[in-house]
Amino acid sequence: MTRPTATTMDPSMRIVPPAPSKSASLNDTANSLGLHDTLQYGPRSIAAETKSTNPLQHRLDHWEETQDNMKLTMLRELYGLHAPARLLMERRAVSTNPHMPALQRSNIHLDILMGRDETLSPSDLFLGMERGPSFSTHMEMERKQRL
Repeated sequence: MTRPTATTMDPSMRIVPPAPSKSASLNDTANSLGLHDTLQYGPRSIAAETKSTNPLQHRLDHWEETQDNMKLTMLRELYGLHAPARLLMERRAVSTNPHMPALQRSNIHLDILMGRDETLSPSDLFLGMERGPSFSTHMEMERKQRL
């Protein structure tokens, strides 16, 4: 499951995520001769045409993001533009974590601001230790600094 980003807001009162966008099929991109019009619609992708997505899976993947956007929109309607802007600014400030990358930690500040402080997930219990501790501190620092 994807978690909502801490720094974006889509101003809508949508309760459930929108339906997934449909990929263009040959019927949608055909010209007058019944062939795919590459100049107008770009190269044809068979993989995109045959890929079927389950609408329920799409809803589950985007559920938290949609709920967060709805809460931010309600804050905006009730208290004005400053309330969601301040909350997003606070989320951005606490989401950057200057700790050593090899050490496992949780970001309780961001969980409180996102409203996840009263829920339990596997990441709360294992703190990212599913694969075991990383003993290469130097490699973790290089990965964090993108060297």
